[in-house]
Amino acid sequence: MKRMTLSQHFAELRRRILWLLAVFVFALIAGWYLSPYLQELLTAPLFKVWPDGELLYTGIADGLMIRFSLSVLFSIFLTTPFALWQAWAFVSPGLHKAERKIIWPILIMSPILFLIGAAFAFYVLFPFVFGFFIELNQAAPVPAVVLPAVKDYLAFAIGLLKVFGIAFQLPLILVILNRVGILPREKAVKMRRYAIVLIVVVAAVLTPPDVVSQALLALPMWGLFEISLLFMRDERK
Repeated sequence: MKRMTLSQHFAELRRRILWLLAVFVFALIAGWYLSPYLQELLTAPLFKVWPDGELLYTGIADGLMIRFSLSVLFSIFLTTPFALWQAWAFVSPGLHKAERKIIWPILIMSPILFLIGAAFAFYVLFPFVFGFFIELNQAAPVPAVVLPAVKDYLAFAIGLLKVFGIAFQLPLILVILNRVGILPREKAVKMRRYAIVLIVVVAAVLTPPDVVSQALLALPMWGLFEISLLFMRDERK
């Protein structure tokens, strides 16, 4: 392969950054038009357990800011895989074969695991969490009108999607640590009890303060930890 000069490397980097910016702007414009549907999608789990409920706009600019925020999130979500691919295409010619064998599965599996985690939160966790909070608020000992703010609800829902998407990266992290020789399989097996305690603590911190939602994060993470062990290698003697 022909070696590139420093100026050629900078030109290549500039070209890839411009492509990335173009895709981001295109996705941002698309997100602006799709944001009402995204808002409807994100609020669907709430209204499924609260059919007669209503959300509140607390400021005159809330509609604009929410639409813009959803547009940016959509653009980031759509652009990230493209950005990872551009970064891979830029650095891969300079990597050794062993390094490429470690990195390219990360680029493929990381977005997939994030989507699986977010989907689990959306379809499994949300009905329990929102049902729990609605029942709790409606059972208040004093007369109360439940009118959650739209921006607060969306921030809460999107935050949970991010938490589960990141939490589902656990198998990938463990397998990578194993492949680079930092975490042998037998050591991970010995650390199982400590890992379970850590998972329970993390679930308690990152989820709402009810046992159901904490269990719905802790149990999948424990399962992912056990699955990770199947793909880890024993330390070479």
